[in-house]
Amino acid sequence: MAREELTRLTGNGNGTCGGEDCPNVYRTVKGSFLVQGDVSRAFDASEGEGLVEIPEETLREAFRALGW
Repeated sequence: MAREELTRLTGNGNGTCGGEDCPNVYRTVKGSFLVQGDVSRAFDASEGEGLVEIPEETLREAFRALGW
């Protein structure tokens, strides 16, 4: 899936980052979410899964964008 097919819910340039490399939450056309952040090594995820760490404010921004 290409980034252009996603709806970006966070990182609109009002914070400390506005590029493509900061923590972000995206919504897919299927209604699921993709999270971009720093890779976490808190524990070993199951095969085919990964862990990312994003700031609380990034989630709050995504919730506001969705009207939650």
